[in-house]
Amino acid sequence: MTNFHLEVHTMKSLQMQAFDKEIQRVRDALANRDDDCAYQHLERAHILGQRYVWPHTLTHFLFLLIGYRRRDYREILGQLARIPIGMLGSALNMAPTGNTGGANVSMFKKMPIPDDLQES
Repeated sequence: MTNFHLEVHTMKSLQMQAFDKEIQRVRDALANRDDDCAYQHLERAHILGQRYVWPHTLTHFLFLLIGYRRRDYREILGQLARIPIGMLGSALNMAPTGNTGGANVSMFKKMPIPDDLQES
C-alpha cells in the first residue's frame, strides 16, 4: 500500500514539473511577443494541469491574456466561460481528458493525450 502512494505522489510530482516547464515556455514566448508559440505550450500545460484547480485556472487566464493580446474576441469570450466552468470541472474531477483548453475546441471534448505528455 505504501509503494502505491509513493508512485501516485511521484507521478503527480513529475506531472507538475512538466506543467511548470510548459508554463515557463509560455512566459518566455509571451515575453518575446510570440503568441503562437505561447499558445502551443499553453495547450500542453492545459493538458497536464487540467485535473488540478489552480493549474487549470492559470492556463485559462493565460489563454485569456493571449486572446486579449491578439484582440481575438472568440478566445476572450471562450475563456471567460471556461474559467469558472474549468474550476468546477477540476474540483469535481470532470475535466475532459486531453482537451487542449483553447476556444478553438469544445470545452467538453475529450482528446488524445500526446505520447510525450503521457509519460508525465
